[in-house]
Amino acid sequence: MAIEILMPALSPTMEEGTLAKWLVKEGDEVKSGDIIAEIETDKATMEFEAVDEGVIGSILIAEGSEGVKVNAPIAVLLEDGEEAGATVAPSTAAPTLVEAPVSAVKATSPNNLSPKLQSSVSNDGTRVFASPLARRIAADKGIDLANVQGSGPRGRIVKADVEGTPAVAPQATPSAQPAVSASPAALASGPTSDAVIRMYEGREYEEIALNGMRKTIAARLTEAKQSIPHFYLRRDIKLDALLSFRSQINKQLEARGVKLSVNDFIIKACALALQSVPAANAVWAGDRVLQMKASDVAVAVAIEGGLFTPVLQDAESKSLSTLSAQMKDLAGRARDRKLAPHEYQGGSFAISNLGMFGIDNFDAVINPPHGAILAVGAGVKKPVVNADGDLDVATVMSVTLSVDHRVIDGALGAELLQAIVDNLENPMGMLA
Repeated sequence: MAIEILMPALSPTMEEGTLAKWLVKEGDEVKSGDIIAEIETDKATMEFEAVDEGVIGSILIAEGSEGVKVNAPIAVLLEDGEEAGATVAPSTAAPTLVEAPVSAVKATSPNNLSPKLQSSVSNDGTRVFASPLARRIAADKGIDLANVQGSGPRGRIVKADVEGTPAVAPQATPSAQPAVSASPAALASGPTSDAVIRMYEGREYEEIALNGMRKTIAARLTEAKQSIPHFYLRRDIKLDALLSFRSQINKQLEARGVKLSVNDFIIKACALALQSVPAANAVWAGDRVLQMKASDVAVAVAIEGGLFTPVLQDAESKSLSTLSAQMKDLAGRARDRKLAPHEYQGGSFAISNLGMFGIDNFDAVINPPHGAILAVGAGVKKPVVNADGDLDVATVMSVTLSVDHRVIDGALGAELLQAIVDNLENPMGMLA
């Protein structure tokens, strides 16, 4: 009996993905472990292995299709002696989630989760098959799918079939409500794409489609700013002692090929501060607060088209050289989109450092469910008053701690930021 190959779940939160590339074609023989496709999520592109042996009987989802739901059939695998059109059995294994750094994911699903091809019935009683993405685009454009010719497998309507079909203008009716009566939720989401495009009629522009990562960033940051009661604490930190100490250590580490950055010290300082102010080492869990034991610190890494926040677990117990090596590895793989989900999910605290880009100071948006995030500016030479009351010159770095008031109150946030400042202005203490 033929076997459905299903869209895999690459992370615990994945609901849909893009079938970026097929590495096999109909009629190809495959063995268990063969890489048959590349699946793209909002964060990474991962290779997808065959679980069973057989022949690819049919490919149900075209290469490049977006919005493919987890557990949706994407291909049919024929066993020995079977021919196309054989009765299809849904997969019987549990969905695979990526829980470790791996290069491939096996697509499996329980019987009761195996969805059928989405279909509807046209006015003349004919069944209309369409992909979820094509159905959504058609609904947005007011297109009747019964009038669209499908180019996908078995005549299925896919994204390309509806994208080229002109939208149907809605008919005005006397009962239509004026635009100002839109709900607060609708207004909060901003104007529609059609409304924005109409504003720029006659102006030259390039339309850039949102990829999965940009959609996720937009959704999560909108949610964060709308639902998290942010407050901000600002401090200036004198870096001269740290810069001198760093220079001495780097001379000693030069033979080992290790060079510590200021950011490595910031990571360590935050990790130790979370241990000295444990009530601030917490996350918001909807109806409760989870106070973490270890200092798992996330660090924002800019990549083309978005960012990752890889997490350095147990950062309080690791040496500066270990943190430096791990951060370089995570940042490199983040830019190549090779991180596994467990490497960028979790943590209770984050660091966003734009000082390296010359930014003096800024306010960062909290990455839920974290309790706080530290925005780090550039170290700049400034006039200061020293301990003797005399005017002096020092290298000063401005930082802003964005805090979730549901998790951390003002005084507690101030205590945490003071601990971070103390660690950075007295760097030798971090080695004790």
